Amino acid sequence: MHSALRSAVRTAVDPLADRLAAHAVAALVDEAELSPKPGLVDSRGSGAHSDLTLALMRRSAATLGPTFLAMALEAQYRAPGIGLREALGAIGRDGEAAMMHVTQGVNTHRGAIWALGLLVAAAAMRPGDWRPDAVAARAAALARLPDRGIPPERRKGDDVCKAYGIRGARGEAQDGFPHVLTLGLPTLLASRRRGCNETAARLNALLAMMTRLVDTCVLSRGGLPALESMRQGACRVLNAGGVDTLPGRRALMQLDQKMLELRASPGGAADLLAATLLLDRLVSDSSD
Repeated sequence: MHSALRSAVRTAVDPLADRLAAHAVAALVDEAELSPKPGLVDSRGSGAHSDLTLALMRRSAATLGPTFLAMALEAQYRAPGIGLREALGAIGRDGEAAMMHVTQGVNTHRGAIWALGLLVAAAAMRPGDWRPDAVAARAAALARLPDRGIPPERRKGDDVCKAYGIRGARGEAQDGFPHVLTLGLPTLLASRRRGCNETAARLNALLAMMTRLVDTCVLSRGGLPALESMRQGACRVLNAGGVDTLPGRRALMQLDQKMLELRASPGGAADLLAATLLLDRLVSDSSD
């Protein structure tokens, strides 16, 4: 393809990439603002963190807009391949550097860049098919490909994953985001159908994923006891009827207090909630 024609095609599809980037940023902001989340930053405060605030999370999300835009542009109408995987990896690392500059070294959204970046790219690959399972499957195909550009220190793997013999965020993506597809999205939709307001529906979706997820953020802060406390506490909220019921809200406050006592923040679940909200936005966008 001649360069002039390539430029014309790229210009023609820019609005699509803009939409995808905007959806990703909005999903991150929606996740950050959702309250009350157990142990996580929200409108009430910093949760189990000493270095994060809601304002910082908002700034970080806005900073990542150009990263998601670049990923969408790179992936448009392409099939999974090592070249695309490595290009997306390079864009993601540049985006992480920009994020860390804005946050002065605080890791606000490293995991979200990986998860949402893959989903944005997967959506751009097939703009006519934004079904959650199809987007997640294309993201998984990308995640399973090698990236020779990963720095050597990252190739050694995350210390928590190695210590506990788990696959973490990488495995979640390579498996096609099973916690999102089988827990997060179904709970979000079921909560809406039974009349929950949007805040309650999103909190229920978060809690549903927390009941099963091996959250590396919780493991790194509090080990297996903290992970079990997270899972059991989330189960108690949902078994009590969810956060839209009085018993459920009481159980949620107890879980929040426990996470604060343990200084354990379920950041992995938060990233997957953002992924859930992104896929939900894509469904709404494609049906408009």
